[in-house]
Amino acid sequence: MHAAVYRGASLVEVESIPVPEIGRGEILIRVETCGICHTDLKKIEYNLLAPPRIYGHETAGVVAAVGENVTRYRAGDRVLVFHHIPCGQCFYCRRKLYAQCPVYKKVGVTAGFEPAGGGFSQYVRVMDWIVERGVEKIPDGVSFDQASFVEPVNTCVKGVKQIDPQPEDVVVILGQGPIGLIFTMIVARTGARIVATDAMEERRALARRFGAAEAFGPRDQRLEQTVRAMTDGRGADLVIVAASAKGIVEQAVACTRPGARILLFAQTSHQERIEVSGADVCMGERTLCGSYSASVDLQRESAELVFSGALPVEQLISHRFPLDRIHQGIRLALHPAEGSLKIIVKPQEVSEFK
Repeated sequence: MHAAVYRGASLVEVESIPVPEIGRGEILIRVETCGICHTDLKKIEYNLLAPPRIYGHETAGVVAAVGENVTRYRAGDRVLVFHHIPCGQCFYCRRKLYAQCPVYKKVGVTAGFEPAGGGFSQYVRVMDWIVERGVEKIPDGVSFDQASFVEPVNTCVKGVKQIDPQPEDVVVILGQGPIGLIFTMIVARTGARIVATDAMEERRALARRFGAAEAFGPRDQRLEQTVRAMTDGRGADLVIVAASAKGIVEQAVACTRPGARILLFAQTSHQERIEVSGADVCMGERTLCGSYSASVDLQRESAELVFSGALPVEQLISHRFPLDRIHQGIRLALHPAEGSLKIIVKPQEVSEFK
């Protein structure tokens, strides 16, 4: 099969490698769609993990083979897969902090080499504990592209539940890339009023379409003025930081009222640093919190939001690339241009190798 292999020094090469072998309790999935996620891009760009690895975790495809003792799935089933599933029994799982569970931190989906998701390949091996709790069947009428959004939607639902927007709240969402726009869709369903920011007018227009009352450029002075006007001068009740940029967390604090909650969602690299006033947090009684990765408790809910069309996620897709053009997709995701948004890879479409 062909796969996009991370070889270190920010380099990804499309190579021919063996199809992974499956064992007892495992399944093999023929990957039809895999979304490009900025978490993986950071690992590639900043060389955060040792090579070789095959990234990609927003994966949907067809079951190609099943191992011994697998009864829930059979060849031909259309499925999506989560690459992390917790043990359910440890200290962190008992507190529902699943992303901190040692078993959760073990990636259970691989196309070869050290497990890293593997979706940027034509086939992936799904290990037994993921098969048991981390695979969802895709209903008829739902495309692989649509289904690939279930994992990122799950991560956003988890973050929104953590800060718990109420109908009377004013919520600022900083960044309207694919994740920021998913946050806008979800928060709009709570009845809260949304003010969004993004550098691209096209994304600001989408934010308004998906439920934002206002959308501004990140340095537009009208942002804070509008938020103050909407809250009798207090400031935002909640902020979701859905982008990573210098000064963005400080901006989040500046536009909030005392007692506000600020969710950090995009700050996933240890190389990122933030600096805020201790008094703004302590004396202002603000809560600064983080949310990372998906929750097994929200797996079915997030799937239904996507499968039902309640969240129009397919409208976020701007580009589809065959596997041999993944470099173009990665460059575009790292350096977005007007007209680019969610980028997906189609591993079965490998034009140069046919």
